[in-house]
Amino acid sequence: MKFNITIRMSDIYKKINELAEKYRNYTAENLSKLVKIKSLSKQEKEVQLELKRQMEEAGFDKVWIDDLGNVIGRIGKGKKILAIDGHMDTVDMGNLDNWSFNPLSGEIKDGFVHGRGSVDQEGGPAAFVTSGRILKELGFDKDLTIYFVGSVMEEDCDGLCWKYIVEEDNIRPDFVISTEPTNLNIYRGHRGRMEIHVHFYGISSHGSAPERGKNAIYMASKTALEIEKLNERLKYDEFLGKGSVTISEIISGTPSLCAVSDYARIHLDRRLTWGETKESAVAEIQELIKGMNAKVEVLDYKEKAYTGLEYGMEKYYPTWKIEEKHEIVQAGVRSFTNLFDKQPKIDKWTFSTNGVMTCGTYGIPTIGFGPGNEVLAHAPDEKVPISDLVAASAFYAAFAYEI
Repeated sequence: MKFNITIRMSDIYKKINELAEKYRNYTAENLSKLVKIKSLSKQEKEVQLELKRQMEEAGFDKVWIDDLGNVIGRIGKGKKILAIDGHMDTVDMGNLDNWSFNPLSGEIKDGFVHGRGSVDQEGGPAAFVTSGRILKELGFDKDLTIYFVGSVMEEDCDGLCWKYIVEEDNIRPDFVISTEPTNLNIYRGHRGRMEIHVHFYGISSHGSAPERGKNAIYMASKTALEIEKLNERLKYDEFLGKGSVTISEIISGTPSLCAVSDYARIHLDRRLTWGETKESAVAEIQELIKGMNAKVEVLDYKEKAYTGLEYGMEKYYPTWKIEEKHEIVQAGVRSFTNLFDKQPKIDKWTFSTNGVMTCGTYGIPTIGFGPGNEVLAHAPDEKVPISDLVAASAFYAAFAYEI
């Protein structure tokens, strides 16, 4: 019996690869259609409607758009729940002079789909649409429900979409795959991050007599130098690497350019490695400003989605990692090796993803597997290999059988 099951699964993997290759052009053309639609955060409506159309065309059991604007497609109705997530918003184009092609062209050429969002991160959803089509064609009947999620507002606020899905849509998966770019490696975590303001309150005086006042810019400057030193002594994790902190903005206020500044503010980009928390990061800064008239603030995000719904959360995105021996990682390894007859590289992202919410906040086992190289995320001349799209569409379908 065990031998027969092995043979059957072997045949399924072979068929998945054949279908992924058969739908190579279909996947590339679907991605091209998505890339051609500009879809900045909070402006995703048109791209979401196109993704919904593609899911319906692929034969998903049910497809809908929730009140935040996430597109959710379902296949199956089993007890266990797998979610495959890819965000549909992109960053802007930047300086067009740095591009050698139109970033909204969606051109399919030389084995690539070109344009903004092809890597970060509409390539993943284009691939999972094909995965859904493959699963339907194979008559997938495992005791599993799969939600394919084209999520919104990730570039503005990592994880916000999944906070809504879990807490408002009442969908809480047992496992999650993020389709953020991994260069076809299996990723099992990344550093967290948070956004912090430090406010400094001085006392103004005439610029001709600065000794009468207390200059907020000087307070901010002294603290800035200490933050530079703090960055060098932050914690290190063998897998995720070192925590970091940098100042990305400083502003000041004054009654006059002939007066001592009575206000200053610095913006901190804090990356958190394993063992660092919101509380520990705040305490480190509070120690630096001891004795000053200053305060530390962790920022909040609250904006209107393209649907008109206002929603928000604190801008603290927890660190997360999954042990390599965990079931979800090993299911990914089996899927990869059975499809491609080689061992995958197991690694981590350098940037942040919706995993901060699924795994970092809710503790849902999460891995990453996505087409494209993350070095092209937010970069000019963004493009994704069609061969990556084919491999990703096969992987997501195979994983549904393995998990």
